[in-house]
Amino acid sequence: MADDPYSDFSGSKKKASEEAEKRRKKLKPGSLMKAVVRSGDGDATPCDGDQVIFHYTTRTEEGAVVYSTRTEFGGKGNPQRLVLGKSKMILGFAEAFPTMLKGEISIFKMKPEIHYAEEDCPVEAPDGFPKDVELNFEIELLAFSKAKVIREDFGVVKTIVTEGQGWESPRTPYEVTARVHASTVDGKVILPSKEEPYFFTLGNSEVPEGLEIGIGSMAKSEKAKIYVTRDYLSKSTLMPSTEGLGEVVFEVELVHFIQVRDMLGDGRLIKRRIVDGRGEFPMDCPLHDSLLRVHYKGMLLNEEKTVFYDTRIDNNGEPLEFSSGEGLVPEGLEMAVRLMLPGEVCSVTCPPDYAYDKFTPRPAKVPEGARVQWEIELIDFKKPKDWTGLTFEEIMEEADKIKNTGNRLFKEGKFELSKAKYEKVLREYNHVNPPDDEAGKIFVNSRNLLHLNVAACYQKLGECRKSIESCNKVLDGNPVHVKALYRRGMAHMQAGDFEEAKQDFEAMIKADKSAESDATAALAKLKQKEQETEKKARKQFKGLFDKKPGEISEVVLDSPSDKKLEEKEQIESENLKDATTTNPSTERDAEFAFEGETAGFFSRLFPSARRVFSNLGLNRCSVL
Repeated sequence: MADDPYSDFSGSKKKASEEAEKRRKKLKPGSLMKAVVRSGDGDATPCDGDQVIFHYTTRTEEGAVVYSTRTEFGGKGNPQRLVLGKSKMILGFAEAFPTMLKGEISIFKMKPEIHYAEEDCPVEAPDGFPKDVELNFEIELLAFSKAKVIREDFGVVKTIVTEGQGWESPRTPYEVTARVHASTVDGKVILPSKEEPYFFTLGNSEVPEGLEIGIGSMAKSEKAKIYVTRDYLSKSTLMPSTEGLGEVVFEVELVHFIQVRDMLGDGRLIKRRIVDGRGEFPMDCPLHDSLLRVHYKGMLLNEEKTVFYDTRIDNNGEPLEFSSGEGLVPEGLEMAVRLMLPGEVCSVTCPPDYAYDKFTPRPAKVPEGARVQWEIELIDFKKPKDWTGLTFEEIMEEADKIKNTGNRLFKEGKFELSKAKYEKVLREYNHVNPPDDEAGKIFVNSRNLLHLNVAACYQKLGECRKSIESCNKVLDGNPVHVKALYRRGMAHMQAGDFEEAKQDFEAMIKADKSAESDATAALAKLKQKEQETEKKARKQFKGLFDKKPGEISEVVLDSPSDKKLEEKEQIESENLKDATTTNPSTERDAEFAFEGETAGFFSRLFPSARRVFSNLGLNRCSVL
């Protein structure tokens, strides 16, 4: 007997209606005829999107069996599944099923052109199959229901028995509680149901892959049947052996699931939702700068689970109030709260670097390097103040508050948070029309200084190019802005753009004679940086261009002339250090004159490569 010609379920998800209509035009009077053998139940019939489960037997007009799913006719006894409008199937099936009732048995006589002899038939007939003759298909429609094709190859298909609650579905690494019953398509029980539900974590290979995929499409309290083909029956804790199994039907009731979020992606900072909140995630979560009210308890992850703080005890029973983005609580705690809904309760397991190792003041009971766990309840929160409708004076007052917070965060070394504060004010400033008077000049000056503060943050974060861009926003409007020239010069120096830095520091002197001492000190420091870079370049490239292609040489300083040169450079370097420390006036304005840190060697070297090779006497060399 031929293999099952209907086992090809790899249909495309998209079944254009015009394509179906084009196939229907091939139907001619008499090409499909139906005879009911046994009537079905009810009056509902399958339609597009429904999964049909059926037995069938194919015979020639002489009565010879060509193929059957039934054991009495040589089949395996497994009923077949198709999803109308999605699975590939012969035209006769596509037209036959929508006429049938549940439980009905009918015989469909089909001309060759509406089974395998159809032009461009999407299902190929097996070798030796009599596709060019009229055939009789006896079909028993066992069941049909709405189906969700979760995998395009029809390896995972779900039918809903009872609708669930809410909109959220579990996903990796959520913790799931579910009742599960598994059987083969012919009814053989593989995993019996039990009163106590199973508990497992998605993503840990605790259940077969197909079951996990199907559960990932379910809502809380939903009951469903999940049909999984053998390609998705991976080995798991739930089913250690899948050998010999074909398709498996999982009957699942999703009792409960706990939202688990890996907030860093490396398993160190984990948030588990204990009690659901009000609203929809993430639309109803706190925004940046929201005023938050939370109760929380902190404990060490030691054997004793030592509690080091509890708002209900240590804060007179009152919730803690703080604004997000101000660095007033550890970073891990704030990250978790920003992902919570009002009324939600969660537990957070946090590593030391996101707990108290980088946070001051550290609680007395929390040692350095301690991993902690917080139990957090978000009582409620207030959204940031809307500046729409505020007077100019009120806008400037709100801006000062946020700017001062940014300044505090900068001094605490929290440069990302500081930058976010400055950028928030700048975004609000974009919607302000300043008056054309002295107050307008104050506004412009405030905006310029905010850009320079952002530039300082970028320098501390090592993003020199972005720092230069922020400075340019000021210099585009005022090319002789001394502080902007200074800040951009420092960014150029940090990036290794020594010539550009020199031009900025010299432009300071031309713009304002009172800035000459600041510019002179910066130029002295610049010269020191150049000499340090060139010294390193000599060590790096010494002897490199004297070698033949393919030769490699280590750079060493062992000749007397080399040692004398090194001693001379050391003296010059010390003299330059003295020069740069005699005039500290560039640091007098702590808010706007933060000094940039030194960048890596190569980031400084290559922007000035031409000058370095010139000093090495390699003017005509090409770097290949």
